[in-house]
Amino acid sequence: MSRREGSLEDPQADSSISPLPHLEAKIRQTHSLARLLTKYAEQLLQEYVQHQGDPFGLPGFSPPRLPVAGLSAPAPGHAGLPVAEQLQLDAGALAALPPLLDVVRRRQAELNPRAPHLLRRLEDAARQARALGAAVEAVLAALGVELRGPQFEPAAASAAGVFPAKVLGLRVCGLYHEWVSRTEADLSQLVPGGPA
Repeated sequence: MSRREGSLEDPQADSSISPLPHLEAKIRQTHSLARLLTKYAEQLLQEYVQHQGDPFGLPGFSPPRLPVAGLSAPAPGHAGLPVAEQLQLDAGALAALPPLLDVVRRRQAELNPRAPHLLRRLEDAARQARALGAAVEAVLAALGVELRGPQFEPAAASAAGVFPAKVLGLRVCGLYHEWVSRTEADLSQLVPGGPA
């Protein structure tokens, strides 16, 4: 068997094959996913507001910023961290979002049972957060970065009463948008030809 035939069976045996194109492709693919999900997150936020009634969606309405158990917004200093740390925080937040989005979906099923599109979007958002989180973890692993445990402890969000439940849902949808958008920005630093 020639050396060329052997390298087909074992690509690692040929030292001229670089993992770089595979890594670049994985980064581009994950960045594209994050960009797409950022648009979906914006649409989810708009649709969520539409289904909550007044005062949601009224000009000048500023809901209280309820804390969400297990997750916070990206810190102001996030952008100043090394890219690997940014992505680790992104992955942790994306892992914490699905259970929170599921709680919002269940509550919305009670409050807005005639909004199947919103319920489907919330269900999709939970699934998409899991997928993007897994893709970010794959990029980190390909970069040789050791994955840390969850940065945010997933917790069941709850709010007593209709208005607080709606505000909490708005906050969770907003956090989903913020973290997906932040992940897109963080990944853009690794995309060849992207910002340095």
